This record gives sequence, C-alpha cells and structure tokens, in this order.
Amino acid sequence: MIQRRQTVYLLLALASLIVCLCLPIGKIDDTAGKVVAVWYNYGLTVNNVVTVHPLLFVELIVTGVLTLITIFLYHRRKLQMTLCLGCIFLCGVWYGSYAFYASETFDQLGTFKFCFAACLPLVAVIFFFLARKGVKHDEDLIKSMDRIR
Repeated sequence: MIQRRQTVYLLLALASLIVCLCLPIGKIDDTAGKVVAVWYNYGLTVNNVVTVHPLLFVELIVTGVLTLITIFLYHRRKLQMTLCLGCIFLCGVWYGSYAFYASETFDQLGTFKFCFAACLPLVAVIFFFLARKGVKHDEDLIKSMDRIR
C-alpha cells in the first residue's frame, strides 16, 4: 500500500489539509493597519473572543476523513478515483465558502488579508489530481495485463 505513489500523494494531501486546519487562513486589519481579527477554519478570533463559523472546519474534516478512507481502499481502484474527485470537489466547496465569508461576512470589520494557509487546499487539490492519475495508471495496467492473458 505505501509503496504506491498515489498513497504518498494522498498522505501529502492529508498533511496539507491538517496544516490548513491549524494555521490562520486570514487576517482583518483596521484602517491604521493594526490586526483586528484573525480567522481560523473554526471561526473568527477578535480580542481573544472566538466567534464560531464551523462550515470551513467541517468541510476540511470531511475531506480529511474521506482522504484517509481513500488511502485504505487501494483494492478498489474505481472507487478510489471517484473519492479523489469527491475530495477535489469538497476543496472547491471550501474555496467557495472561504470567498463568501471573506467578501460578505467579514467586510464590515475592516480590510481582509489572505494568509498562507488559504493556499493549502489548492495544494491538496493538486495532490488529489496526481493521486487520481496514479490510480488510473494502475487501473490501465491491470486492464492491459488482463488482455494479455
């Protein structure tokens, strides 16, 4: 299982999702440039008071669990390819929710600035795409071996 390259890609995608869960994904500055609030996946922190917005957190947790399940389904390649596409879709939904919160919800607090961790789901999407490509390669290899027999 671990010797397959798609497993390594899936583990790297899972690692990037976990790091994204732990780091801030945005900051809100006032007009003077002072940081007013820090935005994490679980919510907005203003003056050490947390306002919970769990949608982004839940989306990343579901994507991470789905990635972990995908790693252990190495005998069912077609399902594994479908789950990779599902994870890519969930990362897209995460970015849609992120854009909604950044543009609509937090606009009244000040100027919004992106943080590095907001790029990590995109990195995970790249790894999901590479993992799906590896699974597809294995599936094609198995089909060609069946034709030879």
